Amino acid sequence: MTSVQHEINFTLNGKPVTVSVALHWNALTLLREGLGLTGTKYGCGEGECGACTILVDGVSVNSCLMFAVDCDGREITTIEGIATEAGLNMLQGEFVKQWAVQCGFCSPGMIMQGMYLIKNNPRISKDEIKRGIEGNLCRCTGYSKIIDAIAETLHDEEVRS
Repeated sequence: MTSVQHEINFTLNGKPVTVSVALHWNALTLLREGLGLTGTKYGCGEGECGACTILVDGVSVNSCLMFAVDCDGREITTIEGIATEAGLNMLQGEFVKQWAVQCGFCSPGMIMQGMYLIKNNPRISKDEIKRGIEGNLCRCTGYSKIIDAIAETLHDEEVRS
């Protein structure tokens, strides 16, 4: 039995994409299985862990809760799309520098959520960062290094401005 397919067009990490998707696919399945972008992780499949966080039109979204067909006409950014020509972006670099990465499973979702927080509040406090990452679970750290990495990225951006 074949599933019903629907063609969608969207921008993925700055590049136009046209792809046929099964109507029952979520955005996570589209990214991982349909497009081979495995940086976005499958965690719980219920929107509780944040491992699958992506940016949709600049807003953080749990890709496991979004239908793939709802990507049509949108701008999707994944962990693969945030690096610079020189390599890691500033937040990714701070995650490494602050030792905020242990097993690495939650890191893509944490980084994407951190990108969202920084973009929407360039003067965000550590308490606001704590609240802002509440939907992203990490089983390896006590979160302090993750919070420090996000906060230091803000400091680095202010110094470079």
